[in-house]
Amino acid sequence: MTTITRLLPRTPRANAGPLAPTEGATALPVIDGVRLSAVAAGVRYSGRLDVMLAEICAGASIAGVFTKSSTRSAPVLMCQEHLAKFDGSAGTAAILVNSGNSNAFTGKNGFDATQTLAERTAAALGCPATHVFPASTGVIGEPLPHERITAKLDELVSTLSPDAGADAAAAIMTTDTYVKGAFCTVDLGAEVTISGFAKGSGMIAPDMATMLVYIFTDAAIAQPVLQAILSEHNQRTFNAITVDGDTSTSDSLVIAATGRAGNDRIESRDDPRAEQFADALHAVMLDLAHQVVRDGEGATKFVAVNVTGAASDTSAHKVGLSIANSPLVKTAIAGEDPNWGRIVMAIGKSGEPADRDALTIRFGHMLVAENGWRAPDYREEDAAALMKQPEIEINVDMGIGGGQATVWTCDLTHDYISINADYRS
Repeated sequence: MTTITRLLPRTPRANAGPLAPTEGATALPVIDGVRLSAVAAGVRYSGRLDVMLAEICAGASIAGVFTKSSTRSAPVLMCQEHLAKFDGSAGTAAILVNSGNSNAFTGKNGFDATQTLAERTAAALGCPATHVFPASTGVIGEPLPHERITAKLDELVSTLSPDAGADAAAAIMTTDTYVKGAFCTVDLGAEVTISGFAKGSGMIAPDMATMLVYIFTDAAIAQPVLQAILSEHNQRTFNAITVDGDTSTSDSLVIAATGRAGNDRIESRDDPRAEQFADALHAVMLDLAHQVVRDGEGATKFVAVNVTGAASDTSAHKVGLSIANSPLVKTAIAGEDPNWGRIVMAIGKSGEPADRDALTIRFGHMLVAENGWRAPDYREEDAAALMKQPEIEINVDMGIGGGQATVWTCDLTHDYISINADYRS
């Protein structure tokens, strides 16, 4: 079993969430072949890190997945274009991310700004412009003041360092209350490290990655294998979380493998070491995904919705999302009210095959309902006590097939409204 180490929260936000990690490391590990930096450029806010740069060595493999939103941003479109024709042997690569402004729904201005940033970054690093992977996150519909970023490029390049991962993670935050990072090692004939960081707190719903995520590893692995593994495990991690049911215009998940660990290069998904690598990468991705939910805007409860016995895995996933996205379910959890009738409602509205009399509902191991009715031994006071816990499991067995899935979410509190009502002020 892979052991994951989390990045301990720093203190750039006074309102750190109650579900923030309490154990972990103060820094992310160095990945040979990756250098990072972060600066305060004043893209939207003053006095805080808001632009990060990652330089990736020549010869690296890069893979990614991106939002399926029909209104995706100019940086997302450029990333998709650049990834499709990326050739690591042609030189170094770069990731440039700003927070505070998403550069989405900004028309020609947005495309011009993205192109300028790619070209200027490439010139500063001496790499092809098609090797630059940009991202922007923040307010939608406002022109990106890209000149504030280009003015900081010399500083970004001059301060590149192998051990600046924590600063880079802080620079991509928006409404996040703490930095999100995780790492592990795996033996692939040589010790391989996988390290990543993410941002995300609101506008989180599965339709790709639902946030910004950057993962770096020193593993030697062919790009098609890396892409296949990333896409596969994205479905069971970032595509299985939801905070508010809203999919961002800017979602991007990029992984870079530098090949510097010294393992024999993994060339096939059938290589047994590919599965070892996949298991370790899944562990990092899942931990980062959970951290995003734990930092959901205003969240006080971390909720796992486990669905079994469905018509198919896809059906189970849809039922799980219907429960996890229901405002009535989420507000009941916030109020520590074991209102299991709302779960019945959410199952029914999912549109998936269901048999009322075959359903079984549990809070954790506590049997709540079965055979189309409340369980005979169910006690409301026991369920209410369980709902006071910071971590809650809702277990639903559909009783009609072998499909299963897990979706992770959080509660919906008054603070979510306050955060989003005041987001631009």
